[in-house]
Amino acid sequence: MAETTGAATTAPGVGHFRWVVCALLFFATTVNYIDRQVLGILAPDLRRIIGWDDVQYGYIVTSFSAAYALGLLLSGRLLDKIGTKLGYGAALVFWSLAAMAHALARTPFAFGVARFALGLGEAANFPAAIKSVAEWFPKKERAFATGIFNAGTNVGAIVAPLVVPWLALRFSWQWAFILTGAFGFTWLLFWFWLYEAPERNRRLSKQEFEYIRSDPAEPPVDVPWLSLARYRQTWAFAIGKFMTDPIWWFYLYWVPSFLNQQHGITLAKMGPPLVAIYLMADVGSIGGGWLSSALIKRGFTINRARKTAMLSMALCVVPIVFASRVSSVWAAVALVGLAAAAHQGWSANMFTIASDMFPRRAVGSVVGFGGMAGAIGGMLIATATGWILQLTGSYFVLFVLAGCTYLVALAIIHLLVPRLEPAPLGIGGGA
Repeated sequence: MAETTGAATTAPGVGHFRWVVCALLFFATTVNYIDRQVLGILAPDLRRIIGWDDVQYGYIVTSFSAAYALGLLLSGRLLDKIGTKLGYGAALVFWSLAAMAHALARTPFAFGVARFALGLGEAANFPAAIKSVAEWFPKKERAFATGIFNAGTNVGAIVAPLVVPWLALRFSWQWAFILTGAFGFTWLLFWFWLYEAPERNRRLSKQEFEYIRSDPAEPPVDVPWLSLARYRQTWAFAIGKFMTDPIWWFYLYWVPSFLNQQHGITLAKMGPPLVAIYLMADVGSIGGGWLSSALIKRGFTINRARKTAMLSMALCVVPIVFASRVSSVWAAVALVGLAAAAHQGWSANMFTIASDMFPRRAVGSVVGFGGMAGAIGGMLIATATGWILQLTGSYFVLFVLAGCTYLVALAIIHLLVPRLEPAPLGIGGGA
């Protein structure tokens, strides 16, 4: 099968409403990561207030990952069935209420229950967002659009350390959970006002609709969820997520504790280092998505463009192996920030290869399947991190693992899908 170059550029006068949809996805992802980040920021203080140790905190994080895996298993297929508008809105209401419910917790077990509920709701965010990008953007723009909305993860991670310590110190840690959890309800109003599928959206011009649908027609086949496991394209995406998603979750949940334990950064001073890390990650998210889209417009095949961008990101992660060995807090921040930026650039392209290899009607299910694999990896790394720190008192092994994982993951992806060819749905082929 010949590879698509996708070298065409946007025609003038097409319209820009698809970027309004991208903005909605960006803000939803921002809210998602604000809610997710609160516990990690408060963890050093809650460790003293509640009295948990590293192993118990690892189990609390694992409960989120377990629920996230279950939620991805269910939400991707559900979104393919009931549609993005209703599914995304319902998920945001559920996870916002779960985020607020953390204020009721007083024991490690209760925090684990709250994290489980949060993970179950938040799992729908990325399948819904990737499905929306597949519905609203031609392939040549998808990595850039994904990079933009995925930058919301970093904006959320920037807003949280600016807002959460102030709320906790000014009011209480309980109000930090309640007020940040309530952010999402504002987004919900704009979502139901502005969003509709392209075929039914009255704000979308005929020219822009034709541009969105400018890729070759997709096969009109139904894709049973269980059948996805037959295709090596599914496993390439799932293995990539299984190996690299846990590294990002490690940054979210453990970097505040790393800065506190190794460099003495307290809650009141946690904001600037975390903001610096996630500002760098924002640049990486948009830059990584832009890079592969720009290479496609220069004539690269989709396969070559995606993998060139992913290799560049994987190499940029490697220096994090030295993060636990530097004495300067800002040197550590720079190394973690570079790795976080590279992860986000990698992630923008990982999400996009799902829509490169599968039709729009299957993207939600594929992203859900891969996200479930990533969440299972997150469960393993969360529990392992707690035990490694309890036994060694050092982050060295964890940062070495982070530095090596992406190159190995890319090698496996390339072996499984050397040309990123579309899955042969409806033809009987498989892995």
